[in-house]
Amino acid sequence: MVYRLGADVGGTFTDLTLIDQATATVYAAKVPSTPHDSSIGVLNGINRICEQARIDPSDIDYVMHGTTVATNAVLTGNGAKVGLITTKGYRQILHIARSFIPGGLGGWVIYNKSAPMAPLKWTVEVDERIGADGSVIRPVDTDTIRARLDVFRRDGVEAVTICLINSFANGDHERQVRDIVRAELPGIEVSISSDVIPEMQEYERAVTTVANSFVRPAVSKYIRNLNGELDSRMDGVSLSILRSDGGLSSADAAADYPVNLLMSGPAGGVSGALWVARQAGFENIITFDMGGTSTDVALVKDGKARLRRETTVGDVTVRASSVDISTVGAGGGSIAHVPELTKALRVGPQSAGAVPGPAAYCKGGEEPTVTDANVVLGYLPAESQLGGDMAIDRPKAEAAVKKIADALGMTIKQAAAGIIDIVNENMFGALRLVSVEQGFDPRDFALMGFGGAGPLHGNALGKLLGCWPVIIPRGPGVLCASGDATTRLRDEASQTLISRFGDVSVPDLVSTLKGLAERAAKTLDKDNVPRSEQTVMCEADVRYHGQALQLTVPVDPDRLEREGLGVIRDHFDAEHEKLYTFRLDSEHEFINLRAVVEGAAPIAAAQKIEAGGPDCGAARTQDTQIFVDGEDVPATIYDRSKLKAGNRVPGPAIVTEMDSTTLILPGHTGEIDDFGNILIRPDA
Repeated sequence: MVYRLGADVGGTFTDLTLIDQATATVYAAKVPSTPHDSSIGVLNGINRICEQARIDPSDIDYVMHGTTVATNAVLTGNGAKVGLITTKGYRQILHIARSFIPGGLGGWVIYNKSAPMAPLKWTVEVDERIGADGSVIRPVDTDTIRARLDVFRRDGVEAVTICLINSFANGDHERQVRDIVRAELPGIEVSISSDVIPEMQEYERAVTTVANSFVRPAVSKYIRNLNGELDSRMDGVSLSILRSDGGLSSADAAADYPVNLLMSGPAGGVSGALWVARQAGFENIITFDMGGTSTDVALVKDGKARLRRETTVGDVTVRASSVDISTVGAGGGSIAHVPELTKALRVGPQSAGAVPGPAAYCKGGEEPTVTDANVVLGYLPAESQLGGDMAIDRPKAEAAVKKIADALGMTIKQAAAGIIDIVNENMFGALRLVSVEQGFDPRDFALMGFGGAGPLHGNALGKLLGCWPVIIPRGPGVLCASGDATTRLRDEASQTLISRFGDVSVPDLVSTLKGLAERAAKTLDKDNVPRSEQTVMCEADVRYHGQALQLTVPVDPDRLEREGLGVIRDHFDAEHEKLYTFRLDSEHEFINLRAVVEGAAPIAAAQKIEAGGPDCGAARTQDTQIFVDGEDVPATIYDRSKLKAGNRVPGPAIVTEMDSTTLILPGHTGEIDDFGNILIRPDA
C-alpha cells in the first residue's frame, strides 16, 4: 500500500490528511499548533492520525508539508542577519526601492516603511561591471571584496546575499564573489541572484534574493530537523514542501530557495479545493479558507488557479510565483473590540491565536472573538468537539462577548450578531479583490468554504456575493492538508528577453523555451521523477513597447511554431482589455520567458459515500435555537458522518463533524452530492 500524508501548520491548529492510495480511504486529524516549534505539532498529529488508521508511522511513504516558517520570519522580522554585496554605486538599492506608497492619496502621511532586511551597515560594494548584454566591462576586484568582508565577520552576519548589476545576463561575477565569501566565511549561507531569480530589474532581483537569505537559516534548520525526525521515525520517508505556486518542492530545494515558500500554507488550501472541485464537477470556483487567524481567498477559472509573478507578505514584495491569494486578518480567533475614541465595533486583525485562543476553548482566553460570537448565536453548538477532544464552553463565550454588549449598550446576542456581520463584510471585501476587481463576475462561480471556520460563514458570504452553490467539502477543516497530499512536484526556470516582437525569431524563441524546460526538468530528475511523467508549461511576460507594467501569458511552443507570434499577441490583448478595459495598437515586447515543469498528479480519488433519498432524518441528532436576523429561530443539528448522497438538509440547520461546523441559513437547503460535499443553494 502507498500512504500519502499532508500536514498543514496554521496559527491555531495543525491539520493532517492521510490518503491510502490503494483504497482511496482518507483519514483526518486536527491537533493544536505549537508556535514555539511547529514540528512538534506535526509529529503529534502524525501519531494521532496513525492511531486512527491503525498503521505504524513507518508505513507512510510520502509526507507533503505546507509550512509558515518563512512567512512568519518575514512578518515578525525574526530572520537572519543578512549582509548584501552589490555593485559599486548601488549600495542604497534596497532603500531607494520603488516609488510606491500603499493606501490612498494621503497614504504617505501614515505609512511607516519597514527597515530593509539587509541594513546599510551590512551592505558592501564590489568594484565590477557586467554589461546589459552579458559582456564583462570591468572584472571583479577580488582583493577589495576580501577586505570588506571583515564587517560581516565582526558583526556575526548569518547569511550573505550577492546581487550584482546585470547578473541576469551573466552570473560569472556573482559566482566568483560567492566562492570568495565561502572561503573567507565558511558555514555562512550564501544566495546569489543569478540562481534565485535571473531576471531584469535590479531592485526586484535584490529584494527577492535578500528575502531568500533572510529566511534561509530558519527554514533550512526547520526542514532539516523535521526531515531528520521523520527519517528516524518513519524509515526514510520522502518529505516534500509546498511552494507558493501550489506545487511541491523537494526538502533540499526548499531549504536552498525558501523565498518560494512564503505563501506555502495558503496555497495548500487552493490545491485541496482544486482536488475537490475537479471530482465534484466544478470548473469555476472562488475559494474561501477561514482559519483561526486569517482568511485566504483565491479564484479558480477553468480548473486552474490564477497565479501571479509576485508574492507579498506584510509590506515585503518579492519576485516569486504564487497563487493569486488575497488575505485579510479575519479568522475565528479575531478579537472584537470597541475603541474608546470612536465607540464603533471593530473586529481584528489582532487574533487570540492558538494560545490562549477564544474564551470558549477554555485555554485561558478572555477576549471576545469571532468564535465566541458564533457560540453565543448558537451556530457553534456547545456539544461540538473540535479536533475530536476540545470542548466548547458557552458561558465563557457569553462572558467574553458581554464586554462588547456593555460597551455598545445592547444584548449579548445583538453584540455577537454585530461581530459576525463585520467579519463577514471584511471577508466580502477580500473576495471582491480576486473576482470583481479582476474582471470576473462572482455570480459565474461557486464558492467553496473550508478551514476551521469557513463553513460557518460560507452561506452568508454566498448571499453577499451571489455565488451558488456554496460548496462545503468533506473534512473542510483539514482541506489544506488534503491539498498538500494531492499536489505534484514542480519547478520553474526563467530568463530575461527584452525584445520587440518584430525583432524575435520564432525558432530562436522556441529553442530558448525548450532550454528553460530542460533546466527545470533537471530538478525533478533529481527527485527521481521520470521524464514520461513530467509535463511542461511555458509562459512569457509581455507588455506594450514603452509600457511599465507587464502581463504573464501562456505559450504553447508547438502552436507558436505553427501559427507564429500572433497567438501570444492576441492572448495578451484580450487579457489586457479584460483587466484594464482597453487594448493598444502599439508594438508588443517580451520581458521574460519561463518554463514550468510538473510531475505526475498523485492517484488519489475521493471516496463516494453511500446513496440515500432526500430525507436526512437519520442524521438528525437534536433540535436547537439559533439567532438570525434579530430573533431566535428553531434549528436542527445533524451529524455529517450519517448523511448520505442525495439527502437534502433544509435550513436553518447546523451540520457538525470532527474538524468544522457548517451553518445552513433559513431559506436555504444543503444537498449532499456523491462525494459527501454539501451544496448549499437558496430555496428560491
